[in-house]
Amino acid sequence: MTAAAPGPRRAAVVGHPVAHSLSPVLHGAAYAALGLEGWSYTALDVLPEDLPALLAGLDAGWAGLSVTMPHKHALLGLVDHVDPLAVVVGAANTVLLQPGRTRPQLVALNTDVHGLVAALGEGRGPGAPAPRRAVVLGGGATAASALAALAQLGVPEAEVLVRSPGRAGALLAAAGRMGLHPHLVPLREAAARLPEADLVVSTLPAHAPDELAAQLRAAGTPLPGTLLDVVYDPRPTDLQRAWLDLGGSTVGGDRMLLHQAVEQVRLMTGRPAPVAAMDAALTAALAR
Repeated sequence: MTAAAPGPRRAAVVGHPVAHSLSPVLHGAAYAALGLEGWSYTALDVLPEDLPALLAGLDAGWAGLSVTMPHKHALLGLVDHVDPLAVVVGAANTVLLQPGRTRPQLVALNTDVHGLVAALGEGRGPGAPAPRRAVVLGGGATAASALAALAQLGVPEAEVLVRSPGRAGALLAAAGRMGLHPHLVPLREAAARLPEADLVVSTLPAHAPDELAAQLRAAGTPLPGTLLDVVYDPRPTDLQRAWLDLGGSTVGGDRMLLHQAVEQVRLMTGRPAPVAAMDAALTAALAR
């Protein structure tokens, strides 16, 4: 599914808060590299109660939206169509505008799964075997996308470590739609369980796993697996530093951020995304 790109179009990232987003850097670099003159990409800080009005006001001048927290779940009930992957995951991070009879049709999609799969592919190398034991830290929308990504990598089951297993109903429902059967474990047990995993995806917010990083250092148990931490600011995270100190390999959240945006650019412009140009722009922005 791709959007036509006949002339100058608008796009934006929508969230609350959203000033920190690097999506304008990524998409702006893509438009420049593709020679899409007149295309613009901005950041819109939108409260949850204002999201329906924003979506209803989109016209044919818009190519699409990138959608970040806290709107990834609510978006599904506010569009005309939902891509099957977004349905099973229960969250979307992209809105694509398609031509309609009287107004554009809004389609919600999930490119987070694509970003996770591509980032993990970079970190684990080509031809890597399916992980034997995978762990996801966190229970939100990105954790559901992580489970879908792991399934694409050949992992039908994973441990999911959450602060409160009793509040993981949405995640379990998403897993059920995917035919997956995650094993919920209290997050306080993470330090004892992570050394046995060969692939870990942390979807926890920035600094939330800092105490876990200290516990891992104190235990000193080797960590031979690969960690993908979806946080990209700070870079590296304290969890990543601890992981590297204990012998593991890590993938930064900037790689997921890059590749989910690459897929969004392809969908919104109808052209292959200029990955190298987007990567260079992201690296420069993070260095600042």
